[in-house]
Amino acid sequence: GKQAQQFNITGTGLEVPLNSPWDILFHDNKLYVAMAGSHQIWTINPISALAKPWLGSGREDIIDGPGYRAALAQPSGLAIDRDYLYFADSEVSAIRRGNLQDGTVETLIGKGLFEFGDIDGQAGNVRLQHPLGVVSDGKNRIFIADTYNNKIKAIGLSRNSVSSFVGTGKAGTTDGQQATFDEPGGLTYANGKLYIADTNNHLIRVVDTTTRETSTLQIHH
Repeated sequence: GKQAQQFNITGTGLEVPLNSPWDILFHDNKLYVAMAGSHQIWTINPISALAKPWLGSGREDIIDGPGYRAALAQPSGLAIDRDYLYFADSEVSAIRRGNLQDGTVETLIGKGLFEFGDIDGQAGNVRLQHPLGVVSDGKNRIFIADTYNNKIKAIGLSRNSVSSFVGTGKAGTTDGQQATFDEPGGLTYANGKLYIADTNNHLIRVVDTTTRETSTLQIHH
């Protein structure tokens, strides 16, 4: 690929221009791409290499509805949980999802570009600040890297509520029960543990999701 100069140009393999792809996720024989630069989510067929927009018109905004009419704002992290693709829509401090069957976009958290903060509670009242990463634990829960708040938060999908999971909000490298982070970004989940790219600390942090104990991954040469 190369950098796209126009929106919505479908193509194949090396012929298709892209615009700041931020994250990728493979599911059900399809590759989903968070195309942050064009405010869209694309799909790529791994066999034919056909790449095309799936969600988002290319307009930067927070508008729900059918995929081709919805407006996104710098989608970043991607996660699958059951029938939905969840994504962090970073510029509007939002968590949104697209229905994998019909492409309908729905906002769970977030109101707009200037609506941000650090507020937990019922999803409609929650405020985040430039989240970048999301991941599912496969147990009806989505974890969020609430990047500019230096926290990891959790959405309980069955209750439609959000709570701070780990992180005091202060920037730092403290492990344990009162962990501190510095602009955590990417997330992944395996065997009951969250792995966090703690970006400004240049560390990988590990959180036990049962005890909420945070440690720093030791990498040995």
